[in-house]
Amino acid sequence: MKSEIQLAFEKCRKENRPALISYIVASDPNKKKSLEILKSISDYVDLAEIGFPFSTPIGDGSEIQTSSFRAIKNGFKMKDIFEIVRHYKKTKNSKPIILMGYYNMIFNYGEDNFLKDCKKVGASGIICVDLPWPENKNFAKKCKNKSINFIQLLAPTTTRERMKRIMKDSHDMVYYISMLSTTGGRLNVKPKQILKNYNKIKSINSKKNVVIGFGITDKTIASLRSSQGLVVGSLLCKTITNSLKMRHNPVKKLKHILYNLKNKSL
Repeated sequence: MKSEIQLAFEKCRKENRPALISYIVASDPNKKKSLEILKSISDYVDLAEIGFPFSTPIGDGSEIQTSSFRAIKNGFKMKDIFEIVRHYKKTKNSKPIILMGYYNMIFNYGEDNFLKDCKKVGASGIICVDLPWPENKNFAKKCKNKSINFIQLLAPTTTRERMKRIMKDSHDMVYYISMLSTTGGRLNVKPKQILKNYNKIKSINSKKNVVIGFGITDKTIASLRSSQGLVVGSLLCKTITNSLKMRHNPVKKLKHILYNLKNKSL
């Protein structure tokens, strides 16, 4: 049986467009608003990543760190992310959910308990930023046994031989980090070079669904639309922060931004 993630990519392929993947932090600005945001952007995204807030991230830039700090300050607990996903997956137009975060939180929660709750609420995939291949082999196998995608990460510095091994062990989606930076950094690599690197990955196994993350904004998304998928995160977190500063409703602002991003990616 095909996963929700695989079906989402097949739909996009038939429509001749990249998958648009959103990222927000769970419970930012609070649990209720997180759910409202997910519901409001569902018409424009194909997959939705939700990050669990972490106090000492290694890959997140200032925008996502600010979102995480806000969520933690508001009393975030790991059970909250599962509650958000559970309610969201009951909505009519819900999209595949990918949980994203750091292994420390999964370890403290307990791998088996974490995967059991992922399965229970309907999460489709997991990205674990600080659990690289081959150290992730055992956990990735546990995920596969639960029919949950463990999403492997590739970077510009990944050697071709290592890429081959990671691609071989990957599930239904692979995440290519476009540049050596934390999230939200200015795109310091030309889109042509990103796509050149991306196509090298695709040449290893054209059947794998490979998406591009880092540096994807309303200004860069059109130049990378020949890829299979594009992840937008820091822009959304920044929008939440600015909306709160201006005392605007972040739900409406994010809906408008995703509408524009979807159109620019076509």
